[in-house]
This record gives sequence, structure tokens and C-alpha cells, in this order.
Amino acid sequence: MHPWLAFVSFWKLLFGGTLPAGAARFLPEPQKVLAAEPIEKPADKTPKPIDKPIDKPIDKPKANTAQLHREGALAFLALLQREGRFVDFVREPLDGFDDAQIGAAARDVHRGCRNVIDQHLSLEPVMPGEEEAKVSIPKGFDPAEVRLIGEAKGEPPYKGTLRHHGWRVTETKLPSLADGVDRTVIAPAEVELSA
Repeated sequence: MHPWLAFVSFWKLLFGGTLPAGAARFLPEPQKVLAAEPIEKPADKTPKPIDKPIDKPIDKPKANTAQLHREGALAFLALLQREGRFVDFVREPLDGFDDAQIGAAARDVHRGCRNVIDQHLSLEPVMPGEEEAKVSIPKGFDPAEVRLIGEAKGEPPYKGTLRHHGWRVTETKLPSLADGVDRTVIAPAEVELSA
């Protein structure tokens, strides 16, 4: 999945509960259960024994994909908070701090959040190349991979300047989610006990 789409999906699920339209194509297809057709036997004049009830296959409860995505997004946010205090940083009003104080705090947040991403995600550029390089966007390009900035005139191919190469996640190594954990608690309250 395109990293930008993953990032947008994370925040949409976190705060809105719905995925953007472009993310739906990355969801697994629901499995279809086919009912077995009865096989007709030729007419038989012998008396039929009493039919045994046929055991129906046990329906496994289907995983709620939206719920799994929501829980995964919250778990990843909890990792960013635990290692980089990401939520604390973005929720803190910065008006009363000077640039040096903000820069010092940002350095710690950056280090922790980068460690989380390096440990759990493998990334590659969506469009290889140096920023500010001249590029051509072919006909049939995927708008989830390339966002056009400015007015697109006519039909592709389009020519332009690469402003950001984008990011694509090539591998995820997230910890498995344990049952019975409240994912909405992304950072527990900390209480220092008095003697």
C-alpha cells in the first residue's frame, strides 16, 4: 500500500472510522461460502432408511476487517507514543516556547518515532529519483501513487517536477495484537507512588 494512503487511512480510521476510497482495494476479498447442491439419485423402489441429520459446517466468525484496521492503527499510534512521545508532542501548544526549545523536543520525538518506523516498516520511494528532477507521468497512472499538483491540462502523459518521491511500505513487522486489550488506551496514565 502506498505510504501516504496508509498514513491517511490511519488517521481516517482513528478519527473518522472510515477508510478513504483508494484504500478499499487493499482490503482482502471476503470469502464466499458455496452451498453443496444435493445430488439426485435415480428413483429407487426400495424403502429408504431414516436419513441422518447432516452436520452443517461450523461457521467461523468472520473477522471484522474495519475493526482490525482500527485496532492496528491504534496499536501503531501507541508504539509511536511509547517510543517517541508523538501524541504528547503534537498535542502540546507550542506558542509559549522558543524555537530552540521546540527543536530540542522535536529531536527526541524524531529519534523515537524513526526507531519505531525503522523497526516495524520497510519503506521505498514510490517514484525513484531526486526531488526537483523533471519527470513524466504516463497515461493510466495510479492516483493513489502519484498526486498531481497544479492544473492537469489535456491527457497524460504529463510532464512536471518531482516535489516529493512518496513512500511505499514494502514490508510490515508489527507485533500481533493480543485479545482483550483496550486499544483506545494508547498510553496509560503514569502515577508515581509517594512513600
